[in-house]
Amino acid sequence: MSILRVIIAIIFPPLAVVDKGCGSFLITLILTLCGWVPGVIAALIIVNKKECD
Repeated sequence: MSILRVIIAIIFPPLAVVDKGCGSFLITLILTLCGWVPGVIAALIIVNKKECD
């Protein structure tokens, strides 16, 4: 997680998760349209989620 990605997640949440997959982007976009705070929370959770290799 980089500080730039966190800042982007706070300013425009869907942009921060665009590389995590279409599902994550759509969920974050819908939550952002419903309210800015749920979108930010979802984006921060997705950005902080560690990938299992």
